[in-house]
Amino acid sequence: SMTVHPGAGNYTDTLVNALLYYTDNLSNEGGEIRPGIVHRLDKNTSGLMVVAKNNPAHRSLASQIETRTLKRKYKALVWGIIRPQEGIINQQMARSKLDRKKMTTVKSGGKAAITHYKTLEIFKSGLFSLIECQLETGRTHQIRVHLSHVGHSILGDQTYGNNKRKIISCPDILKTKLMEFNHQALHSFYISFTH
Repeated sequence: SMTVHPGAGNYTDTLVNALLYYTDNLSNEGGEIRPGIVHRLDKNTSGLMVVAKNNPAHRSLASQIETRTLKRKYKALVWGIIRPQEGIINQQMARSKLDRKKMTTVKSGGKAAITHYKTLEIFKSGLFSLIECQLETGRTHQIRVHLSHVGHSILGDQTYGNNKRKIISCPDILKTKLMEFNHQALHSFYISFTH
């Protein structure tokens, strides 16, 4: 687990610090504390990121994210079986009025948020499903909020998943392992872009 860029409480053990150790060539478009960082992954989400070594590359990648030509796919382990097993979650999102650190779905007044998903595999007689998600938009916490909205939150997601309550009804053999699982089961496994 590595923080992407320096910020409150963590100024040294970050991806930015590691990159600067290996190269002086990073774009400065993201500002002083985020050199090279074009997009981020949520805390406790694993997987691929793209980093820009110079400003033209940074601008190009940021533009590709904006125009949706940069494709990002994730795998997530969720509670239950989503019906239909393949589809689109098109639900606006906004910052929660109750907790400013959280995002929420809203009927109107939020930003457009679209997640395409498909079920890859079902485990333990439907207790869990492995799904693939492709982002059409890249809102903060989008996949986590959208999956929670449709009633199939990500395993280990303490913020949007009410994870501990769901674990109580699991078979004993799984309870201990699930209680020790300290991150959401969400992994960025695919990025495509024009170089």
